[in-house]
Amino acid sequence: MSTPPSARSVKIGENERTGWSSERPRREGGPARPVDVSVRNTLLRPSDRLRYSPGSLLLVTGARAAGLDRLLARVIEERGIVFTPAKVRALLSGRVPEDQIGARTDELIRTAVAKRMAAGETAVVALPDIDPATRRTFVELAHAHRRPRHLLMVEAPNDSVADDERRVLAELRRALTAGELGAEGFHTSIRFAGNALVELKKIVFRPAPADE
Repeated sequence: MSTPPSARSVKIGENERTGWSSERPRREGGPARPVDVSVRNTLLRPSDRLRYSPGSLLLVTGARAAGLDRLLARVIEERGIVFTPAKVRALLSGRVPEDQIGARTDELIRTAVAKRMAAGETAVVALPDIDPATRRTFVELAHAHRRPRHLLMVEAPNDSVADDERRVLAELRRALTAGELGAEGFHTSIRFAGNALVELKKIVFRPAPADE
């Protein structure tokens, strides 16, 4: 649920609807049924502070030039909950053959997120890969343990966006603005650009105070 426009904080409650998957058995010899991760999506307004319930999965995505790592280092104080490809690649450099670093990075991030979701712990993932299939991978990890899923889109200056990113970014922006990301399994979605991105000061994962 988002707060009224005049408020400076957005709260995500702990009772988000976590969706369901069909228990109907597949026909013998037929393909496995896709997991139904769809939920009701709430489109949030940008604020200088975001609050999500503990144990959530937050995917932060945008163009490669959006500076996701810098943003997360600035607005998230809690240690050990943020997973970024750049950070993992740096840890693997010199320890893993160069041609294997990409695959190992993806594997390590997925494994770490799966463990945190199973333990009911928060995970924040930077996704410079904006392909929907990549988002789906992480949504399914959280859905398997009925953890809330949220998406934050970070806009980069238009002249810094690569040509191969424009079409996918435009489709994500359209779906987000239309409130359609519930079909991908996200309970909330929010888009930050321009001054709103500069004004974002903090993202926290804790219950709302009792007096709110």
